[in-house]
Amino acid sequence: MTSRPACTGPALFSYGFRPFFGGASIFALIVVPVWLLIWEGSLEFQGHFPIVDWHIHEMIFGYGSAVLAGFLFTAVPNWTGRMPIKGWPLALLFFVWILGRLALWGALAAAPLVVLAVDGIFLLLVAAMIAREVIAGKNWRNLKVLVPVLLLAAGNVLYHLEVLLVGSSDYGRRLGIALLVFLIMLIGGRIIPSFTRNWLAKERGKEAPMPVAFARFDGLCLAVGAMAMIGWVLAPEASVSGLLLLLAGVLHVARLTRWRGHAVLASPLLVMLHLAYFFVPIGLMVSGFAAFGLMEQVAAVHLLGIGAVGGMTVAVMMRASLGHTARPLVAGWVLSIGFVLLLLAALARIAGNALPLVEFDGVHLSGGLWTLSFALLCLRLLPWLLRANSARRKPNSAPSPS
Repeated sequence: MTSRPACTGPALFSYGFRPFFGGASIFALIVVPVWLLIWEGSLEFQGHFPIVDWHIHEMIFGYGSAVLAGFLFTAVPNWTGRMPIKGWPLALLFFVWILGRLALWGALAAAPLVVLAVDGIFLLLVAAMIAREVIAGKNWRNLKVLVPVLLLAAGNVLYHLEVLLVGSSDYGRRLGIALLVFLIMLIGGRIIPSFTRNWLAKERGKEAPMPVAFARFDGLCLAVGAMAMIGWVLAPEASVSGLLLLLAGVLHVARLTRWRGHAVLASPLLVMLHLAYFFVPIGLMVSGFAAFGLMEQVAAVHLLGIGAVGGMTVAVMMRASLGHTARPLVAGWVLSIGFVLLLLAALARIAGNALPLVEFDGVHLSGGLWTLSFALLCLRLLPWLLRANSARRKPNSAPSPS
């Protein structure tokens, strides 16, 4: 690896996953209870966004962007052979992310365009720093990872402008969710079969049946998934969008079955990745049925948002934090229960819509399960993220998305 000066400051800023996984986990723990208090009128919101738009924005561009930054700043050194970004540049970027959260809350008492600038610069800085590393490492094929980051940055700008000009976001919120889901299709489609293959080879030998390697079928799944997501962003109620969403859902179920998830039941960390990915096709198909009036789009949004995005980000944060703090890749009961609670939060959130004749408060139950999930995640992860590694070993490399 290319050398950089050793990080002599806090361990928190010695590697990209530490501040952003820790910050995202704490933020997720706090933001949902705060949202529920605002929603029921017990807490006054100070920002200029409508409260629903603030809630959705902060889950996508607050929480989601932080986890994405933590993943990329941890994976890029493995792709480029360069030392990770650390120290004051990482601390400054983390401060920019926090400033964006404060601006959206209204704590800076800034005009809407200033809030847009403060919040919008974070993903642009992430893209610039990644571009610098990839170019310096001459790892040209992974420059393509900048595309979804820049699209997510554009989606954030669109979100702000919609609120400013129209009064509420519509396209921006769907674009943000769609981009995060597509990143799961893209990156999850690399890391899940790779980690599964590594575990099977270690536990059962290289002669054991392995996940199917990336092939044309995966490319087809990604292409149809992208078209379905574009249709959902532009016209979620259109019949053609519904058909594409249903087709994409079926294809991604088939894709998931090729990764031999049933063979790794003894590894909770791997089961988590497979289960989280399963929420992608389920959410796509529910959205497809919603296009024909058979289900509700709000159910699809929460299956994709809580189940797929929430589940996958939590599973990745767990695994990366374990591997990069020199700990065995064993979830333990605390993290396992935390993950189960998160999936239950996704199911509870849609149960109220699915059972309209039953007295059921799915919103508060889901919020409570989500909060308990991240409380357990913070309880386990934060001490690891704040302390320097007690032992040094080479962490598992993150596969390239290329």
